Amino acid sequence: MGLQLVTADGTPAPVDVVAAFVAGEPAGRRRATVPVDSLLDADSPRIDGENGARVQMLAELDSPLPPILVHRETMRVIDGMHRLKAARLRGDTTIDVEFFEGEDVEAFALAVRLNIVHGLPLSQADRTAAAKRILRARPYWSDRRIATNAGLAATTVASIRRRSTGQSEQLNARVGRDGRVRPLQATEGRLRASQVIAANPGASLRAIAEQAGIATATAKDVRDRMRQGQDPLPSKGQSAKAGSAALEALPQQAGGRTATRTPAAAIRLLLPNMGKDPSLRTEAGRMLLQMLSVHSIGDEAKWLRLARSVPGHRADVLAQAARRCADHWLRLANELETRRT
Repeated sequence: MGLQLVTADGTPAPVDVVAAFVAGEPAGRRRATVPVDSLLDADSPRIDGENGARVQMLAELDSPLPPILVHRETMRVIDGMHRLKAARLRGDTTIDVEFFEGEDVEAFALAVRLNIVHGLPLSQADRTAAAKRILRARPYWSDRRIATNAGLAATTVASIRRRSTGQSEQLNARVGRDGRVRPLQATEGRLRASQVIAANPGASLRAIAEQAGIATATAKDVRDRMRQGQDPLPSKGQSAKAGSAALEALPQQAGGRTATRTPAAAIRLLLPNMGKDPSLRTEAGRMLLQMLSVHSIGDEAKWLRLARSVPGHRADVLAQAARRCADHWLRLANELETRRT
């Protein structure tokens, strides 16, 4: 589960580990003293690199330098390159560090955010370049979430998104700062909810919201409107023709029902919460969630590294086995999509 961390006592950490770290929460934190030579230079958000005068000033201090922040998995500096260079300049062999546990893009986002809230400020060009990089790595993050990390306005991030991605690459849902998945078009979410309700009038609000990708309160509003014979869309000026056009624009599953294409990382965020659903606390439900969690490895780069680790003389038989597994998962997905819950 690439985005799911745990604290020292084993409890789930907040989804936005960058925000949690900035807020001072202890998720994944550990301090240590390490050799200076064991650290890699930062993947700095500063286009022009570090400030030499600041490095010299820090090197001349008699007091110990504050701990620097290091990405534990790679031993790359996240925040504190001026302090590390100062330590090297004055001949220190060790330095105090605080470790951060998270993915590479989270480490970079944290580096940007920390450089915004303290130390030498980042230029507008630095922050814009950082936002573009975060957007490429995490296109499903909301504009506000990226803006918070990059020190920009959400409207600026939205403009960068429009310039950097084509219409075919736009996702239909985003993960916000609170970790919740929200559809971009409220109309589509409400129409999906109306189809779920029509297929299963007795479905719970939680089930409707989860299948439609909307908030529970929105699901309740759609259900109440349908019970009163009203249109599921709240806008009085929204014509039936507009609603039909939006519905026709959505991808269809077998049986004519609408398919919800949730981003893969968003699904990884939702899986832990599904384990709390009493209806899935059966032997089959627990087995299915466990299998999905194991197979939810992460982004394409991780799958590529996994494939490259296989020796050539075993590649063919493992490829056939993988295709067999894929066939079984596809049959399962088709069965689930055609069921009337």
